[in-house]
Order: sequence, then C-alpha cells, then structure tokens
Amino acid sequence: MTAPTPRLGFCCTFIPDEPPGGYPTRKAEREAVQAMNLTSTTMTHLAGLAPAARRAKLDTIARHNLVALGRQIAWVAARPPAERLLRIVSSLLPGFTHPVARDLYAEPALRRLIADGLRRLGEQARAGGVRLSMHPGQFCLIASRSPSAQENGIAELEYHAEAMAMLGYGGGWHPHGAHINIHVGGREPGIDGFRAGLALISETARNLLTVENDETCHGLDAVLRLSDAVPVVLDLHHHWIESGGDYIEPDDPRIARIRESWRGVRPVSHVSVSREDVLADHDPAVLPDFAALSRAGHSGRDLSAHSDLMWNAGINALVARHLAWTDFEVEAKGKNRASTALAAWIAAAA
Repeated sequence: MTAPTPRLGFCCTFIPDEPPGGYPTRKAEREAVQAMNLTSTTMTHLAGLAPAARRAKLDTIARHNLVALGRQIAWVAARPPAERLLRIVSSLLPGFTHPVARDLYAEPALRRLIADGLRRLGEQARAGGVRLSMHPGQFCLIASRSPSAQENGIAELEYHAEAMAMLGYGGGWHPHGAHINIHVGGREPGIDGFRAGLALISETARNLLTVENDETCHGLDAVLRLSDAVPVVLDLHHHWIESGGDYIEPDDPRIARIRESWRGVRPVSHVSVSREDVLADHDPAVLPDFAALSRAGHSGRDLSAHSDLMWNAGINALVARHLAWTDFEVEAKGKNRASTALAAWIAAAA
C-alpha cells in the first residue's frame, strides 16, 4: 500500500497575491480579497432588519460563501499534493444556531440552496484530494460549569457537524480525514467533564470530533487522557508554551499514543511560531529558547501570539520531521502565504 502524501495547508482566510505593479485601486484590492473569502454579519445587524430583508441578507451571504469556498478549494486543489489541506472558516453559515437566523436556515429554499451547494463543494474537494477541517471558536465547549454555555457549545458543535455532513463527511469515522477540532475548555469540569460531554453529542459530531492540547489549562499529557475516546491534535506551539520550552520529537512515546487515537486515519497537527516583531533580533536558524526568552523578559502571552510567516528554520525542520506521521495546519497570520512558503522550504531542504 502506498503511504499517503504528507500535507500541510492554511486556515480559513485567503490572501491573494498582488498583481504585477500592484492593485490599481483600493477598491480593486478589496474586491480581490472578497472574491476569495467568506463573509459574515452580526446578529445585531440581522435582528434590525425586516423579515424579508433578513431573509435576503442570509441568502446573499450563503450564495457568496458557497462561491468563495469553491474558489478556495479550487486554489488548494491546484497546488502540489503536499499542500492540499484547508481549514474552513466557522462563519460559513453565520448565525446558524442563533434565534435570529436559525428558522430562516430551515426554510426549504435556503436549505436546498445550501445543501446542494455544500454537496457539490465536498465532491469538488474529494476530487481534488483536498483534506478539509473546521475549528470552532474557544466558546464551543461540550463541558462547562454553566449549563447554558454547555448547551450553546454543543449547538455550535452540531452546526459544524451538520455543515460537514452536507459537504459529504457525515458517515463513519473521520471520512477522508475530515474533522472538527475543539479545546477541552476551562480547568473545571476539565478532562472528566469533556469525557462526559461526549455522550451528549450526536454520532456524526463524535465521529468528526478531535481535541487539541492548549497552552494554559490542558497540555498534551492531560489531553492524552482522552486518546481512547477522541483523536488528539498535537499543537507544537501550544506544547512549547505550556511545557516551558519542550520541542517534542517524532520518537517521543506520546506520538505513538496520538497516532493510535486516530484509529487508522492520518493525524493532523498544528504549528505556529512566535511573532517576528516579538523576536525581531532572533537568529532565524536557531530554535527559540523559551527559558532564555523568559529570562529576557518575554511573557508567555507575548510568545504565544502567532507570527505572519514561518520564519524560523529550526521549527520548519521540526515540522518536516513530523510530516512522516502527521499533516499540518499552519496557524500563521500570513495564511496561504505562510503555508506555501513552508512547503517550499521543506521541499528545498529535502
């Protein structure tokens, strides 16, 4: 059996290349960005509209987002196989669970538009070998000390699962590597509460769910306690912060446990690096030393913020070593510019 091609890609937002000579106007630049990116609206704005205008607004957003996502998938599918990975922005269907909008999404015409559009986009992604994921925001919790926060978090997760199902990823265990990644949440109810929360979500959501280590409450060792129930997403940067400077290598025994948690599906991991302006004088050929940087006055908060590009060769080389077993989502502000540059760096270093 041929080993799967290692893949890396960007998250949510696409940054177009400027045409030769630059954009002729600011308007032309905005239009180029808008054409490749999904849009949204606030629920406050939506609530202020008359019912017909509200319905029209959601219809317009849905149509735009289906077209823009199709353009993103097409762009990724045209990249080399090692770059065919895309995280879809959570605002694909803005307000899907909100009382202001959810009844409108249930209306047959809008529902049919969205379902047909997402079905075609899923087929497009699979035909192009593009691995898709989603990553709800920090408030998407399946365990919370607040019943309302838990209820809202589960509803948000189920929205993502429904969107993935409409894309064609609703059957079985992480089909085609698709997944919805979340965090454990606060210290309480913590790991045990998260495990209990798994019983409260749909089978589709459970089969798509993954959980990642964070940099404050639940590091890698804590999240691995869930590895029997849900696949673990390794975030290298979060681990570096939470551990006080550990660069985990592929031969670390914990990597085997992460791989096993995916049950035969190729894992996905996350990578980022501290911001360029925070480490402006740092040698890009040398791995950042957390202890030394802390002694120099850099706070964990400063070091945790993501850079524009993957500027550090040591971290890039670490990613290259880990690609033997996992794909990567590049969490950099430079989005596709960061992921394509990292792919080029890895190819040149091979």
